[in-house]
Amino acid sequence: MPAASATAQVSTRSFLPGSESRAEGLMEEAPAVSPTHTSQDVLELLSRHPDLAGLPVVENGCPVGLINRNLFMDEMAKPFRRDLFARKSCIAFMDKAPLIVPESLGVQELSFLALEQGGKTLKDGFIVTDDAGSYRGIGTGEALMRAVSHLQAEKNRQVMESINYAGIIQKSFLKASREALKETLRDHFLLWEPRDRVGGDCYLCRPFEDGVFMALMDCTGHGVPGAFMTLIMTAFLDHVLSEPLRRDPAQVLSLLNRKVKTALGQQGDPKVRPLDSHEQSDDGMDAVLLWLDRDGRRLVYAGAKNSLLMLAPGDEAPVLLEGDRQGVGYVDTPMDYAWTNHERFIEAGSSICLSTDGLTDQIGGPRQIAFGRKRLATLLQAHRDAPMVEQETRLREALQDYQGAQKRRDDVSVLGFRV
Repeated sequence: MPAASATAQVSTRSFLPGSESRAEGLMEEAPAVSPTHTSQDVLELLSRHPDLAGLPVVENGCPVGLINRNLFMDEMAKPFRRDLFARKSCIAFMDKAPLIVPESLGVQELSFLALEQGGKTLKDGFIVTDDAGSYRGIGTGEALMRAVSHLQAEKNRQVMESINYAGIIQKSFLKASREALKETLRDHFLLWEPRDRVGGDCYLCRPFEDGVFMALMDCTGHGVPGAFMTLIMTAFLDHVLSEPLRRDPAQVLSLLNRKVKTALGQQGDPKVRPLDSHEQSDDGMDAVLLWLDRDGRRLVYAGAKNSLLMLAPGDEAPVLLEGDRQGVGYVDTPMDYAWTNHERFIEAGSSICLSTDGLTDQIGGPRQIAFGRKRLATLLQAHRDAPMVEQETRLREALQDYQGAQKRRDDVSVLGFRV
């Protein structure tokens, strides 16, 4: 068969709606040969198409192989190769197992198949057929890489848009508590800095006629998983925060514990690993819950692995008010665990500080160690007479300076107020 007949155009690049995300959108115009074509035919054809990286071999309309340009030209350049193979079938130099894909195959699935074949597809390209297996065209490794990069960028954009919107939602459901803090506590600050756009730290403030209920919670994880846990925790907390319980933070923690363990299926003996352990969650929260009477003199608090710092006018340094060393909802937390209420009658002018461990665990400083509770206490003592908003500024500056070039490890939340 004359070489000229091998130059028929078999396909053009497709721009059908949505085709850019399928193999169809990566097809380019390309000539094809059949097993009846000789190596001399292929040599002449490649000479006329210098940009052609691979040449499909098609028999009865279906692809059977792919000739790599560089490999073919290298072989034919060797001594006596043209004399031996010029008049023989071109299949002597073809790859009998190229990557052949239907035009409807998605780019992501195509990239997986290309990876399975190693670097061969990136060098040789791939063959595209219709759904019946008939030859349609070829695609290059370069085109595949561009498509994968575009697809990844688009997915990243969609993810970031979703995360940004999740941040708006999280701030919206925290807005009521932030406004309640402003109305209830004349002198206070709230430092709330998620490590990512959204976070696993959250706060709650619910004013009542006889006092105010407050909570600072550090839920499992950060980012989107942590934010999802904050939705669960705040929803449960709103549900159990009835009038009889608002003055009993320990009982509220116990109810939250039972609800979380039941809802997430985190029950049973933690030492016994279930058969579906890869699906077993172990999520919960560390928290401080407190009730403050309207006159600001009586404080009732309960802590789940979190504590408070209190600095009274006559104290030389902040006093640590510790809670229980048991988190809420986790697999190893007993279903019937009972937290402890602690009651304090506080002096006018005293300041209270609640913090999640994102602040105290942040690595930094000359020795690259944790910020620590002692450094926080020293900072509060040094600025004890300053308004709370100024204390927040000093704390934020101290954290940024201490963190330096280190990455933020976790969400950071600090609530401070003066009574």
